[in-house]
Amino acid sequence: MSKSTATEIWVFGDLRSRHLLDLSLKVLVKAANLAGETGDRVVLFTLTPATTGVLTGAEDEACAIETSVADEAFAWGADAIYYFENEQFATPLVHQFAAALAPVIEDRCPRLVLFPLTDFGRDLAARCASRARAGLMADCDELKPGANDSIIGLCPAWGGEIMAEITYAQGHRTGFATVQPDGAAGEKDAMRSGQTKHIALASVPAPRGIRLVSSKTAETSADALEKAPTVVVGGAGLGSMENFGLVRHLAAAVAGQVAATRPPVLNHWVAEDRLIGQTGKTVRPNLLISVGTSGAVQYTAGITEAETIVAINRDPAAPIFQLADIGVRADAPTFLPLLISRVRQAVMRRLADDMCTDEAEPSRKSGFGGKLKALREAQGWSQEQLAEATGQTPDFVAGVENGEFSPPVAFILRLANAYGVDPGTFLRDEEKTQIRDQRTRAYVKRTRNYSYQTLTSGAENDHLRAFMVTIEPHHDHKPVAYKHEGEEFIFVMEGDLEFTLGSKTHTLKPGESIHFHSNTPHKLKSLSAEDTRCLVILYTL
Repeated sequence: MSKSTATEIWVFGDLRSRHLLDLSLKVLVKAANLAGETGDRVVLFTLTPATTGVLTGAEDEACAIETSVADEAFAWGADAIYYFENEQFATPLVHQFAAALAPVIEDRCPRLVLFPLTDFGRDLAARCASRARAGLMADCDELKPGANDSIIGLCPAWGGEIMAEITYAQGHRTGFATVQPDGAAGEKDAMRSGQTKHIALASVPAPRGIRLVSSKTAETSADALEKAPTVVVGGAGLGSMENFGLVRHLAAAVAGQVAATRPPVLNHWVAEDRLIGQTGKTVRPNLLISVGTSGAVQYTAGITEAETIVAINRDPAAPIFQLADIGVRADAPTFLPLLISRVRQAVMRRLADDMCTDEAEPSRKSGFGGKLKALREAQGWSQEQLAEATGQTPDFVAGVENGEFSPPVAFILRLANAYGVDPGTFLRDEEKTQIRDQRTRAYVKRTRNYSYQTLTSGAENDHLRAFMVTIEPHHDHKPVAYKHEGEEFIFVMEGDLEFTLGSKTHTLKPGESIHFHSNTPHKLKSLSAEDTRCLVILYTL
């Protein structure tokens, strides 16, 4: 450190939301712990518009931040809080913040300037360090004093396998660092107080070339991960972003949360808030599935409180097996598709059982509907998307989820298709027989009708069948059943066809076709002076 550097450690206070402020306060705790050994003064600094003292954000969050930021900063170890004020700070723009901070930092020359490890914090730290022509230590887990009044940063390296010790060059002035907020250990003292300064920055360059088009508060998922009953963690052993996608599919299948060790985070396969371990989150799920993770101590420190741990790794000597309750020695990219398929089959079987139980016990509200909702949300489906996939209405899906009524068996079959599961893989033999008998009866009724000519003789028990349908000129077709389970494809061979599907009417010319869920009411009519002939391909469940 240069002798001209002030004995102050500054921490950037991000006031864009309550969550981001909490991350800043966690970095403040680490700064206070360091200052306890170096004797430096700890300062939380913010950039705010002079009129409100808060940045752009939700109104309820703005009120909470305005009333608590100073008190909380002092309680967590700050000796002072500096409000750098200018009306242009009402909209947080990282390039404008950096331009405004550069002369302030050069003039006051704090020993360290620390930023929370967020996208905004990383960007702002890099810009400020570049303007100051100073060193930047990135992704620091901890900071500690070193020899000759130096500061040492502990930073993950080699994919998180080791913690490297990094320091600034001799004779440096201000040093910059981005700091991992999680893992901060400190005691809150609500009786502490400190100095508050409001410092007007008169000359702040107006933003040029960049403007804010819109802003929306993102939903934070940290709580969902830390409180999830099921967590699926992916590690470096997956090898690629594409293979890491299998972890997402498995998590969706078990209605769990996605998490990761440090290598997938560093490779940008997954967001920073999904990190598990010493420098990330600590989880306590009922079930944790660890895929392609070696079991380094930095990671396992965050999963030791899991009730059941299942480890999947191709290396039999991987340390993760020493911690796991169940170990699977397998190549993850090969094994996971098989596991996902079996899990989905088990999920559908359980849903089918719950549907039968709900039918037998109408007052039961927490079975099928609750699990259907969990399954839908795990897949990222809206009620409207699930309704479209199953040929129902959003109101029908909402009613099933709320336990107002039980759906027909056909709903389970269409749900299975949307979920990517062949109904034949989870239905019991007696259920298959019942469905096959229904299919046979419908086939016999259809082929007895005068207007149908079957093109698949002896196909009573088949899922896929073909018919030639003839409709007299300017007459409606008179089908035996105008609504049935399955899917249907109609290709017009001769004549013009008026086809009504639900409330919509389509006109099809020779050579044109239409594909639809045959559970939707449908009618056919000839618009020609001659017979209209159609090829109908029918797939039934």
